[in-house]
Amino acid sequence: MKQATIRETLSFAGKGLHTGVEIHATLYPAPENTGIRICRTDMDGQPEYEALADYVTQTRRGTVLENGKWRVSTVEHLLSALYALGVTNCRIAVDAPEVPILDGSAKPYIDAIGRLGIETQEAEAKEWIVTEPVTFDSGKGNTLTILPADEYAAEVTIDFNSPVLPRQTAVLEHLSDYAEQISRARTFCFLREIELLLHLGLIKGGDMQNALVIYDKKVSQWSMNRMSDRLGQERIDASQLGYLTPLKYDNEPARHKLLDLIGDFALMGCRIRGRLVAEKPGHGFNTDCCKQLRQKYKQ
Repeated sequence: MKQATIRETLSFAGKGLHTGVEIHATLYPAPENTGIRICRTDMDGQPEYEALADYVTQTRRGTVLENGKWRVSTVEHLLSALYALGVTNCRIAVDAPEVPILDGSAKPYIDAIGRLGIETQEAEAKEWIVTEPVTFDSGKGNTLTILPADEYAAEVTIDFNSPVLPRQTAVLEHLSDYAEQISRARTFCFLREIELLLHLGLIKGGDMQNALVIYDKKVSQWSMNRMSDRLGQERIDASQLGYLTPLKYDNEPARHKLLDLIGDFALMGCRIRGRLVAEKPGHGFNTDCCKQLRQKYKQ
């Protein structure tokens, strides 16, 4: 396949999931062989580096890239959208150490880039063609097998042992179906995790509009009210377990994990011709696999 870039400059604004501050992100067309590069415009010298697995330093509630003082977190949704659309060259400028969360999915990026279009370039895209099965196993229940295939495909199974969120599988056979089948799936968390995340200084920008919140372990009404107040949300009845946000797909959590998998594997820095089959994937496991593959195949 050929390299490609976006046709026109695009800008997005919204709060950061973890910082809670207003962030501006601008996407610029880029020449052949640029790759996907992220610039921190709020830092001295405006440092810029390619979005590669080599720079992953943290993966708690998102993928974080870091090189010296340059640091950008929550990159996976934007990278997922760019990869699905076939964009291989793009400069991304952000004025904070994070990409805006928007609605917690990749849909805003897909819609905006789709309206303006993609420009095909002359050079061939770098591609890893999978010729034999490659398997990773964390020893903790996370597995990934990459199989030979005629085109990129992905399959994800999740299992959180939850009475509300059952074992789920999501499949994407063709990247051309990403916009309809995957892009709208939002990031999710369990209500029982929120208190700890807030204590750790994370999800300051999280709310019911940019995340799917799953209530699967009862708390007192007092605790529910306290948590709702901290998040700036309307108070919720603590007697009923379930999803606190309406689902966009029956298996939206599994589809979002597939969205994340695509975004994390965009950090390979090349296209992949193969089928990714993941059991209980997560940012840490995904990016560790990516780092090993970059070393093995010299990407």
